[in-house]
Amino acid sequence: MRKRALLLAAALALAMATMVAPAAFAADIESAATTKADVSTEDVVVSADSDDLTAIAGGCDFAVGDFERASKGSNRNIADAYYGYAYYIGNKSDTLMYLVTSDSVIVYVDPKAADAAGFDLASDDDLAQIQQLIVKLDAQAGGGGALIGNSATWYFTSEQENELNGVLYKFNQIIDGSAYNLVVGKDGSDVTDTSNPHYVQTSFACFASLIPASEAVIAAEPSWFESLGAFMSVLDWSPLFVTLRTTFTAIVFIFILGLAAAYFCRQRSPKVRNIFDTIFTIPMVLPPTVCGFLLLLALGSNTPVGQWFIDIGFPLIFSWPATVIAAVVVAFPLMYRGALGAFDNLDPNMLDAARTLGWSEGKIFFKIMLPLSWSSIAASTVLAFARALGEFGATLFLAGNYLGITRTIPIAIYFEWMNGNTDIAIFWTIILIIFSFLVIMFINLWSQHTTRYRKGAVEE
Repeated sequence: MRKRALLLAAALALAMATMVAPAAFAADIESAATTKADVSTEDVVVSADSDDLTAIAGGCDFAVGDFERASKGSNRNIADAYYGYAYYIGNKSDTLMYLVTSDSVIVYVDPKAADAAGFDLASDDDLAQIQQLIVKLDAQAGGGGALIGNSATWYFTSEQENELNGVLYKFNQIIDGSAYNLVVGKDGSDVTDTSNPHYVQTSFACFASLIPASEAVIAAEPSWFESLGAFMSVLDWSPLFVTLRTTFTAIVFIFILGLAAAYFCRQRSPKVRNIFDTIFTIPMVLPPTVCGFLLLLALGSNTPVGQWFIDIGFPLIFSWPATVIAAVVVAFPLMYRGALGAFDNLDPNMLDAARTLGWSEGKIFFKIMLPLSWSSIAASTVLAFARALGEFGATLFLAGNYLGITRTIPIAIYFEWMNGNTDIAIFWTIILIIFSFLVIMFINLWSQHTTRYRKGAVEE
């Protein structure tokens, strides 16, 4: 009995000590932890102005404005020192910030801004209202990315540095003249390393301003026509011009090289033909990123070829010509295979008859082979054009992402989505879908026209 009493007393003492002086958050904050399942956003109104994303709820004394989201942070050193996994803030004066992990949301509220906005961290009503605003804004700015999980535990704090389960969550930390939000082990270790016993799966971070509701500006939802006009007025059209310029230039090389390679292979013995056929077809089998990596190894500035082009003042890597090279390499097999198949279907007796009449190989090619194979060659050309139009992996590896120079539409879609500009990414996606539709429609109409022509010739 005495031992049981001692154990019970020790357990009570430990529990009281934990409640009185918790390691991470103040007792009132920790006890206010809740889950998203309790959050309803029906009464929240969000501004239609994407440049100043603001939300307010009915009956709420405060609002959240100037909302921004960072989907990715950095785990590199800052000013030659490691501070943890960092989300860059810059020189902005944000007063509401939160870090999201796989199972928690840690919200920091600047105490001065909270007083000015009439927000009370100790009020359950205020905590519920701030959750409503955050969840609504987070869904608005998510852009198809990860959102706060339904089972996530929420923590609220007015302290810039907080500890939770051996992990420090630091807000608005000034390093080398810039502000960051940091996630780091209590011992300074990298908690994003899966081997760390305090491993944390970071998701994203958000920054905003906590303001009085009277200062919130909620822009009205514009009409569809007004939204379209505003969108088009600020859209950068350079990816379209770069893409068309690259594709039309590339298709010239693809057409010539594809026909030449097909004609060359047709003239070779079966063993030699198999070797070259494999080489010419490999880019169609390899992932585009692998093709881009191999091109980078072959044409990089440290290679003899790349250095020679630099010496003559015509660098290839990370320039517009690199986009053409990438498109040619990736789309070439489609042209080559189509042309080779068309040449193989020609009647060899007809070609031999032309030779007996004294026709040269060049005359046979241009007068017989090319006209009779033209329908298949044209279809292959259009398919190669479409493939070059949508090239992404090899282009990004070899040419990079330079606005107005090497940023094609596929690259623009990826980086606009990564930056949260979902509307722009969707627009360019629609443009590519339209181009693809036109290409397929052209091929179908061409095939139908060719079929009718051949049927008519046979009937005659």
